[in-house]
Amino acid sequence: MDSAIYVGKLRHRRFEPVGHEFSYPVFMAFLDIDALPELMKASRFSSYNRWNWTSYYERDHFGDARETLRMRLQKDAAKQGLQLPNGQIFMLTHLRYFGYVFNPVSFYYCCERDGRLAMILSEVNNTFGESKNYWLTADNELPNSKGKQYQTAKELHVSPFQPMELEYRWVFSEPGDQILAHMKTLDNGKANFDATLQLERRPWQAKEIVRTLAAYPFMTLRVIAGIHWQALRLWLKGVPVHTHPAKIAAAQAARAAKGDVLG
Repeated sequence: MDSAIYVGKLRHRRFEPVGHEFSYPVFMAFLDIDALPELMKASRFSSYNRWNWTSYYERDHFGDARETLRMRLQKDAAKQGLQLPNGQIFMLTHLRYFGYVFNPVSFYYCCERDGRLAMILSEVNNTFGESKNYWLTADNELPNSKGKQYQTAKELHVSPFQPMELEYRWVFSEPGDQILAHMKTLDNGKANFDATLQLERRPWQAKEIVRTLAAYPFMTLRVIAGIHWQALRLWLKGVPVHTHPAKIAAAQAARAAKGDVLG
């Protein structure tokens, strides 16, 4: 398996409490995490830990940026009682563009030495600067004849238009000429939202990097602008807003402290 660019579209659909759907073109980098410095030298318009049209910065992902990404993955897996496989690991992610990045989610495809896909990590980020890693392994895998399917509890407040009490259902194809990554949220077993990433492979070569950057020159701005525009549309449709759990906890603590003082 080799590093690549994947180009395609992202589609979001909301089923409850009102219908809402949109899609937009997107591309992502699919990179061998053990070769990041070398890969980012592929074009004079790409750099490692340095400003350029597109760049990869270690600090843009979880853990201590002074450590290699593999070391960070090993440590995070160990916290969950997991052993990281010793084969190639590829990260599907948004890079920085003109110094700006926001990754709603990055996927890490972790393989055994023989190339078999052993586990996937979904690194989810929200617009509040918080992140959560969801390890998708044989322990939470569900039967699926068309790819890998997993189920986890939701543990991060991502959208103010979604409650916390949900389950995630993840479906992935094996990386190849195409990649499919699908996630839906379940409310008491009923789907109320899904997101589908459908991408086609292009080679990680200087010519293709420049061609893709020229076609999508401000990818991160497109992503973040799309998030806020769709949030406005949902608000105008009257979709209920759910308060961040941290704010609820802070308000409860303040009321309790006030009660202690008065008592």
